[in-house]
Amino acid sequence: MKKKILHWSIIIAVGLAIAMIPVPEFEGLEPTAFRLLGIFIATILCFILQPVPMGTAALLSVTILVFTKVAPMSGVLTGFSSSVTWLVAMAFFLARGFEKTGLGRRISLMIVRAIGDNSLKLGYAVCLSDLVFGPAIPSFTSRSAGIVFPVINGLCDVYDSHPGPTANKIGAYLMQLEHQATVIVGAMFLTGSTINPLGVNYTADNAGYSISWLGWAKANALPGLICLLLLPLVLNFLMRPTIKKTPEAPRMAVEELKKMGSVTKGEKVQLVVFIACVTAWCTSLWTGLDATAIAFAAVAVLLVTSTITWKDCLQVTGAWDVIVWIGVLITLSGMLTKYGIISWFSSLVGPLMQGKSWIMVYLILAAIYLWSHYMFASVTSHISSLFAPLLVLMLAAGTPPAVAAFTLGGFSTMCGALTHYSAGHSPVFYGAGYVNQPTWWKTGFLCSAVNYVVFIGFGLLWWKLIGLY
Repeated sequence: MKKKILHWSIIIAVGLAIAMIPVPEFEGLEPTAFRLLGIFIATILCFILQPVPMGTAALLSVTILVFTKVAPMSGVLTGFSSSVTWLVAMAFFLARGFEKTGLGRRISLMIVRAIGDNSLKLGYAVCLSDLVFGPAIPSFTSRSAGIVFPVINGLCDVYDSHPGPTANKIGAYLMQLEHQATVIVGAMFLTGSTINPLGVNYTADNAGYSISWLGWAKANALPGLICLLLLPLVLNFLMRPTIKKTPEAPRMAVEELKKMGSVTKGEKVQLVVFIACVTAWCTSLWTGLDATAIAFAAVAVLLVTSTITWKDCLQVTGAWDVIVWIGVLITLSGMLTKYGIISWFSSLVGPLMQGKSWIMVYLILAAIYLWSHYMFASVTSHISSLFAPLLVLMLAAGTPPAVAAFTLGGFSTMCGALTHYSAGHSPVFYGAGYVNQPTWWKTGFLCSAVNYVVFIGFGLLWWKLIGLY
């Protein structure tokens, strides 16, 4: 209780202090701008310190905005109409089909059966399992902890690798591998993480640069894929599993697939809808179809065919939670721009960037963004706090908008593997007990360093080749 009171005291004190700052004379800066900024900062602090859940904090923010007359009720609801918010919500419902029908587990087991006969190949099987679900399952917890973790747990049992003396047989390697893999996959697709739509909206508001589902995949899928291909090699070296040959893994997969029986009607429908949905997203540039409309259609088919039910959708609490807090953050972000806060901030930092190479500023700020996540226990609070300010700084230094946006977008999820508390799936894999905290942190930092070099190195080359700058 004392900790909660302290957290509320900090949130209220900081929010009030900012709200009471006299508004400087600057063209376009609204009289209520600093009241808005105080509410925004207090909301982010609430996300970080978490005296209440994020959804509650978001609703409190809306209430305060209206009652302090910073914005009318109609104005604070604009974020809930954002198409990318509903795109992620629909992806949650699509993911429910993978879980309910068992298709997700079946696909993971089939991949292990096909290429899991040594530890390195098994590592690639784990990465591929996550990659398959990446475009359609935005939650790290659902995708990684819900679908892939049980398969990994089964493999650890097969090889008698358990927390303690036998952890290094193969369990520690597999647990750390999937913990890292899912955040890389999250960087590759707009629907790969619940927070990616925030980056899209921050970029549109502050850089005037629009990003579609296909545009995100075109820019980040290749640099992310290279990071993913290197991951098993890096972790094979860092974790050094003592079991190199894993012939039992395919056998275990075969046995588990036998237990599952033949492919059900629900699995077939789920597979067809998933393939059709991803295909439609990938071809939207030519068909002109809206990505969110495609997701709505996919979920509608699953509902009509009873592959999932509306009750299933109501029970996907993550989707409704996302709608609330992302909707509020999108509203606040748009208001910061509308009320002149971003322009005022740009006028302050712009002169500081003069005479400095944009590439140097870009590299430094990208590093700050990635490794500052040690101070956060949520990728949501991280992107909410730092994405827009660092984007503005990069742009002020002359960084091309696409380069800044896709780098920050990629690192928004990649930072989620630094620590045992850095993202929603982290406590699950750390809590399995295979890796101690010092090793977990060391491995997280070294993998993040590889990702930083590879993602930026290949990213800058790739983005130049496809004409983004």
